[in-house]
Amino acid sequence: MIPRASSDAFAERLTYYRRRVDDKLAAALGAGRDVPERLLESMRYSVLGGGKRVRPLLVYASGELAGASEDALDAVAAAIELIHAYSLVHDDLPAMDNDDLRRGRPTTHKKFDDATAILAGDGLQALAFEILATDPALTNTPQSQVAIISWLARASGPAGMVGGQALDMEAEGRRLDERGLEQIHRRKTGELIRAAIMMPAELGSFTAAQRANLDTFARDIGLVFQIRDDLLEVEQDTATLGKNAGSDASNQKSTYPSTLGLEGARKRAAETQKRAVDALQTLGEKSVSLLWLSDFILKRTS
Repeated sequence: MIPRASSDAFAERLTYYRRRVDDKLAAALGAGRDVPERLLESMRYSVLGGGKRVRPLLVYASGELAGASEDALDAVAAAIELIHAYSLVHDDLPAMDNDDLRRGRPTTHKKFDDATAILAGDGLQALAFEILATDPALTNTPQSQVAIISWLARASGPAGMVGGQALDMEAEGRRLDERGLEQIHRRKTGELIRAAIMMPAELGSFTAAQRANLDTFARDIGLVFQIRDDLLEVEQDTATLGKNAGSDASNQKSTYPSTLGLEGARKRAAETQKRAVDALQTLGEKSVSLLWLSDFILKRTS
């Protein structure tokens, strides 16, 4: 068994990896791209204004396991964060969750306007795929490049994140059982987190069994993230979260605490994380960074 303490070294690399992806994002959203000024400003506002960068960190941790180059991982990490940022911009819109606070600042449609926010999200989504399709660190391995693009397309599309959002909106005002709730969140949140872990795997050499175990971890840790997110909506206040606490309740959405109770939701998160970690343990010492992040996801306070 891999001891928890052996993964602490990854904590020391958090700043380094966050700086790498932030530099990559800043370059991708830099001047000189022939983008209308207000549109570029809104895209930069949506991406460069903070965030924990959990999904990029999962990319780097999985990349350590795969033995991938950091330059290639920079491209994957930036792309996944751009998709995540686009999803937040659109989720916050009045026609969706109608939130006015994100990361402690006005949401993009509040800072600019609804139409600009829609276009900013559209632009971020397209830019993510442009990076994966053109980055020199990926183009020299075209088979892996195509597989990586395919992972992100599926995770962010109608079978993944977009489909999950559609189901989430359909369920507003209805009481869901745990199975229905899980179906939504494995798509809406889980598929993008799964992709963050599985995209770097395309840059390594894994047996079929190793890949299956990594995928089990990826699927389950994505669900843990969402259960913990639901719990934080109840446990923390708006100032701590940087977004409106209690927005799920005001939108009449079913959550893990409302469906299972607080203790039931905490228990389900711990059980799911243990199942994820058990699968990860089969991959050996190089999986310690993913192990550290799985603990962080379960115990995070914002």
